[in-house]
Amino acid sequence: MRELELRNISRPVEFRATDTGPGILTGYAAVFNRFSQNLGGFVEQVDPAAFTKSLSDGVPVVARFNHEDNLLLGTTDARTLTLEIDGTGLRYEVQLPDTTAGRDVRVLAERGDLSHSSFAFRTLADDWSFTPEGFPLRTLLAVQLVDVAPVTNPAYRDTTTGLRSLADHLHLGIDLVKEAAEKDELRKLLDNKDPGAHGDGLPEEQRQVDNHRLIPNLRKRLDLLSL
Repeated sequence: MRELELRNISRPVEFRATDTGPGILTGYAAVFNRFSQNLGGFVEQVDPAAFTKSLSDGVPVVARFNHEDNLLLGTTDARTLTLEIDGTGLRYEVQLPDTTAGRDVRVLAERGDLSHSSFAFRTLADDWSFTPEGFPLRTLLAVQLVDVAPVTNPAYRDTTTGLRSLADHLHLGIDLVKEAAEKDELRKLLDNKDPGAHGDGLPEEQRQVDNHRLIPNLRKRLDLLSL
């Protein structure tokens, strides 16, 4: 089984009171096509099709405060958690339970203390390229969604799994990729794998070859969008 990864975004969490229960919490667990912070030699973005398969397959997803098992807020199975994909990203809405966790989250949200959300996932498909500035870029094309959560700690967790994906992409050992990341030299590895990947004056014939190499990834993204 693929390893679990966590990603956080800085975006306000909204709360509204209801006649029954502590209230409803809404937020975005992920935003599409926005570069993350530096994750240790690379940045990351989420493709708009990344969650399509999970949602269409009805994969069970839970909402937990700070991703803690004992701080359960809602589940898609019980329909106390709903998920929606829109033009911005993955939006979640959870009916807070009348539990200690639910009441604590309500108080924190009402005071404005919750300004970050997060999602936990396992990568099904990703792609590696460069930002316009030439920095290594990982794009999440398809993921198995596990968890969405309001969080108090916006720090990114261990990104070793992302580096392992890059190692597989480059057909290199993970230790070599980790060493390159520590030296901020991931770009060199990608340059060696895909010379001229960011348009450095290659002849037209070579650019055509590179374009043909991109076609399988484009087809993969179209297949995911059509699910």
